[in-house]
Amino acid sequence: MINRVVLVGRLTRDPELRTTGSGISVATFTLAVDRQFSNAQGERGADFISCVVWRKAAETLCNFTNKGSLIGVDGRIQTRNYDNKDGQRVYVTEVVVDNFSMLESRKDRESRGNAGSGYTPTAGNQPTSNHTQPTNNGASNNDNSAAKPQDPFAGSSDTIDISDDDLPF
Repeated sequence: MINRVVLVGRLTRDPELRTTGSGISVATFTLAVDRQFSNAQGERGADFISCVVWRKAAETLCNFTNKGSLIGVDGRIQTRNYDNKDGQRVYVTEVVVDNFSMLESRKDRESRGNAGSGYTPTAGNQPTSNHTQPTNNGASNNDNSAAKPQDPFAGSSDTIDISDDDLPF
């Protein structure tokens, strides 16, 4: 049997770090993952996936990410149930994260933090993505280099010689 999940999305809120009675760190968070298709109005929806990460990875996630951070997670789906204080059975489905990766640079994360998180709650209490473009805060030139990738070979007088033997296809 295979139970493997790979997701890329943005945190809808800061991860919540707790410690179990035996001293094990656990963090819970919700990941907003955009859908691949648009509705009739041309808007793309998102799924909000509950996730949990344990031990040192939980501490690292909480120390280096916050609301709006773009991350990738690798894990498995787990279902569980419990009885709440009213005696009702509650069923939970979540992704237990084995590994995660931060998918944006510190500079991008900090510039997004200055411009807002990119997510605002709606009347239905579910975050939606604003997809704002990064701004060139405090820059004296108007080339908007934060919004377009820079050419790593710009200004180089060396020519790039690639033979057919160098190509993988």
